[in-house]
Amino acid sequence: MKKMNITKKEIDSLNAVLTVEVKKEDYTDKVQGILNNYRKTASIPGFRKGHIPMGMVKKQYGKAVLLEEVNKVLQENLQKYLSEEKLNVLGNPLPKNDNEIDWEGEDFTFEFDLGLSPVFNVDVTKKAVTQYKVVADAKMLDNQVKTIRKQYGKLTNKDIVAKGHEITGTFKNEEAGIDKKSTIEVDALKGKTQTKALIGAKVGDIVTLKTKGLFAEDQENHRHLGVEPDAAKGLNVEVVFTVEEINTREMADLNKELFDKLFGEGVVTSEKELKEKIKQDAEGQFMQQSDQKLLNDVVDSLIENTKFDLPAAFLQKWIQVSGEKVMTEEEAKAEYERSEKGLRYQLIEGKLRAENNLQVSFEELKDYSKGMIKQQMLQFGQTDPADEELDNIAARIMSNQEEVKRMSEQLGTDKLLTYFKENAKLKTKEVSYDTFIKEAYA
Repeated sequence: MKKMNITKKEIDSLNAVLTVEVKKEDYTDKVQGILNNYRKTASIPGFRKGHIPMGMVKKQYGKAVLLEEVNKVLQENLQKYLSEEKLNVLGNPLPKNDNEIDWEGEDFTFEFDLGLSPVFNVDVTKKAVTQYKVVADAKMLDNQVKTIRKQYGKLTNKDIVAKGHEITGTFKNEEAGIDKKSTIEVDALKGKTQTKALIGAKVGDIVTLKTKGLFAEDQENHRHLGVEPDAAKGLNVEVVFTVEEINTREMADLNKELFDKLFGEGVVTSEKELKEKIKQDAEGQFMQQSDQKLLNDVVDSLIENTKFDLPAAFLQKWIQVSGEKVMTEEEAKAEYERSEKGLRYQLIEGKLRAENNLQVSFEELKDYSKGMIKQQMLQFGQTDPADEELDNIAARIMSNQEEVKRMSEQLGTDKLLTYFKENAKLKTKEVSYDTFIKEAYA
């Protein structure tokens, strides 16, 4: 088949119209072949199978077969053209004149609107972004030691809530999506009214509390009520608290028995070493949170500071007709406005990955999976697994499409984060965990 005649007319830098000419010779052999098969297999009353007149076959099936085959050859050549011309399009080509096609003719001309990807540069050094270094300060270490001593201390059940007691129960507020079992300390509550409401309560009692001022810090709403960090800030609703258990707690001594129970024999031998271990573990966990914050902040900065136009009218029209259900113009406009920020970042991220070799290769994915396997095996005491065993387990993982997708996304994010750390304009700020939470979710 000879190459189909396709021409592109640029309307502006972001919009173009493709004209595709489909000639009779582009589709006639395929249409005739299908009609010949129909003639052999179709069942029409009054005719023996295989002896139906071709004129009748064409009358009954010809138009539908013509439309299907022309569309097939049209789409095949359209995609081939876009690929060969290396056109970076947004969405898919939209038919422009499909209601004007005269299907009684032999040659057809189709027009398609194209939305073109904008040309722009990405500069990760344009604006400085804060990189938080979260440290476990003395206050946190003291609190963690206190928590450990309480956790491993001796519990004594009580019948009635009094000062100095711990209460285990469930907070609920259906409208706010709160349904969380938690243990709270009476002495740690901030609100005097709420504290008074709990004093004297018994197991099984249901106490109504206000979240505003219940705890000294808003982040406690996240920990005890199970709400998201953003929602925890200034939370002001009523919750019902069902008292399930009342205890006093005698704190455990900081001695060899406790240290060995926590970390294994001889690993930690003093309170100083205990705090050092807590600090190391805590700051490792803090790094994950600060890395996520850094990634989010760099992404927001890039979206804000990388300026380019989009073919908005085309994209709104594409959104309107591309879903399972055709939208109204107002619905499509609203959906475009909701998704524009995400689309802009997709373009920015795609350019960053392409220009800085940040794509994930198969070999990188395989090595990443083997590293995960090693870590998991290490937890079960297998310190030196054989390469053949790792390869076999990795092969099974790589055959799972969902797992491959998950690992690809994680590795891709890791590579992007590393690139930002090495290349973006960053200003390091050392903070305590409490300060980080306040600033990160302000």
